[in-house]
Amino acid sequence: MATEVLVPTLGESITEATLGEWLKKPGEAVAADEPIASLETDKVSVEVPAPVAGVMGQHAVQPGDTVSVGAMIATIESGDGAAAAPKAEAPKADAAPAAAAAPAPAAAQQAPGGDSNVDAAALSPSVRRAILEHGVDPAKVKGTGRDGRITKEDVVAAAGDKSAAAAPAAAPAAPAPAASAAPARGEERVKMTRLRQTIARRLKEAQDNAALLTTFNDVDMTAVIEARAKYKDLFEKKHGVRLGFMGFFVKAATMALKDIPAVNAQIQGDEIVYHDYADISVAVSAPQGLVVPVIRDADKLSVAGVEKTIGDFGKRAKDGTLKMDEMKGGTFTISNGGVFGSLMSTPIINPPQSAVLGLHRIEERPVVRNGQVVVRPMMYLALSYDHRLIDGREAVTFLVALKNAIEDPTRLLIDL
Repeated sequence: MATEVLVPTLGESITEATLGEWLKKPGEAVAADEPIASLETDKVSVEVPAPVAGVMGQHAVQPGDTVSVGAMIATIESGDGAAAAPKAEAPKADAAPAAAAAPAPAAAQQAPGGDSNVDAAALSPSVRRAILEHGVDPAKVKGTGRDGRITKEDVVAAAGDKSAAAAPAAAPAAPAPAASAAPARGEERVKMTRLRQTIARRLKEAQDNAALLTTFNDVDMTAVIEARAKYKDLFEKKHGVRLGFMGFFVKAATMALKDIPAVNAQIQGDEIVYHDYADISVAVSAPQGLVVPVIRDADKLSVAGVEKTIGDFGKRAKDGTLKMDEMKGGTFTISNGGVFGSLMSTPIINPPQSAVLGLHRIEERPVVRNGQVVVRPMMYLALSYDHRLIDGREAVTFLVALKNAIEDPTRLLIDL
């Protein structure tokens, strides 16, 4: 008996999604509630569970296709049909000539960029794109994702290993190619994921609808670095999570937001909505793109509570298991481009919020202290804000308050 697999309800106001990847191939056994496919929505990836146990039937849609809520995307054979399904796929003796005469379909199932036998349908669009860009054989890539699946990061890492291995071999001079042999140049069109489309649309809307302005400052990270070095082992032993810098910045930001409430406010029509709480959105990198989960009531959390929440967000963003509700709301955003090496940037606000704080890399620079030039670990801070609501004085005052709290972490303890 065949049971249809339907697109589940995806959340409020979401009526369609994009099929990200198939986790089960036709003919594979599946257990009830076992994930068989992933869907990409405007915000997160959602796994589709098997409604019954049995054998995976034919896929009705392919990765990259748009599907509506309630649409049938596959079937699962259960009962007698499940027992018969594997036999139906067994090759017959008289099928060999037909298979030999039509190699194209088999080749179409290979992953792009090589002759491996990895099923392209099992790779997400971003992974296939990375394979083409780096020229990596997917059969030689060790997957670190769920159930051993290959992620974009795995492809990039394999490309690095490939380049390192090829470097010594490059020493012997190779014969020059013939002058007439032009290098092959290829192109591929890959449909934007639904998440990437949403990111592009919202960022453009922010530029079109808000009066964006960015103010900068720098902060001496000496005190925070010393505190982290002194207490990180005890902190991890007690709380079970590493002590990073984001915990300090989130707490400092919540204190500054109380002093400058306009930075934590929003424009709704012809009204300004002020919040007596701080729900801090933190930008987290995921395989599908940048996602922004929200730390609820961050002003009431300890540094340990903030670090635990961020660590959980980061892990589940990589696994694609963040929930819709965790992406909604937020009154202020912190984006840490420093983890990628950014020296300075002008971040774009996350509507309907009115401001975003950009953190950057820490580097030693000469500064003057008490008339002496000394070397200190410095970081540039950037605050982008909607000038319709926030004046320059308020933006600068907020950034200075945050800077003072980071340079003297004692302020975080006594609420100064």
